[in-house]
Amino acid sequence: MRARYGVPLGITAVGAAGLAYAAGFEARSFRLRRLTVPVLPHGMRPLRVLQVSDIHMVCGQRKKRAWLQSLAGLRPDFVVNTGDNLSDTDGVPEVLDALGPLLEYPGVYVFGSNDYYGPMLRNPARYLIEKAQGRHGLNGNSAAVGVVHNPWEELRDAFDTAGWVNLTNSRGSLKLDGYELAFTGLDDPHIKRDRYDRVAGGPDTAADLSLAVVHAPYLRTLDAFTADGYPLILAGHTHGGQLCIPFYGALVTNCDLDAARVKGLSTHQNAGNVSYLHVSAGCGANRYTPVRFACPPEATLLTLVARD
Repeated sequence: MRARYGVPLGITAVGAAGLAYAAGFEARSFRLRRLTVPVLPHGMRPLRVLQVSDIHMVCGQRKKRAWLQSLAGLRPDFVVNTGDNLSDTDGVPEVLDALGPLLEYPGVYVFGSNDYYGPMLRNPARYLIEKAQGRHGLNGNSAAVGVVHNPWEELRDAFDTAGWVNLTNSRGSLKLDGYELAFTGLDDPHIKRDRYDRVAGGPDTAADLSLAVVHAPYLRTLDAFTADGYPLILAGHTHGGQLCIPFYGALVTNCDLDAARVKGLSTHQNAGNVSYLHVSAGCGANRYTPVRFACPPEATLLTLVARD
């Protein structure tokens, strides 16, 4: 009897304990990643950039809101929001409450698919299989049965009113201590809303620094930004893999980016150029899969310094 039932019960117990840890502790164990990136021209002072991504706010997440509010204490020079702020159709007020102190700083933003559409309940095993097979993004159109539209316009209007620059398939700029910072952004490639032809042409030659911003780091967008000569690309979307294996890493990236670059700082090469790429693991998760394992939620403070 023990031999027959002992092993299955043991596996079940370990699985339950892992799920409890992933949902009850690690998903709310917020971290700050700190990185230094050598992309500035010589003579320019270091810049502190706070990147927040994949908040996936669900109403009632008080600890997440308080942690995001506390990030204003880092006193960044500017903020980059790489999208997927929502995971609740009623979540806009709580997102704005969480980001309120950060809206006092200069900032830029792009949206992700979850800003436009509400999450749908799915089988996690099927999700992993589809991503491992390279099946990414939304199928069909936004009128499909079961797709819920989020009030993203309210979020856009609030960000714009605060002075954050909307980089939806567009260019923008910030002036900071006499420096001109230029940005080129894309709408979310995960749902094929990116239109690189509208922003092509490379960095602004009149600016002191040009950065590229996109929600999902699909290779077609990384290739385009790198070929055009952007020194740094900022992205999110991947959740760092969300469910990772210790000492191995992520199983999926939810896009065509390789798992080795699922989060953190790396490089991307194309057309003889090399760009730094930073992919944020984000600080949230889809409301129907509110778990993280070996991949705690995070924001990133990037200190940009002079090139070597």
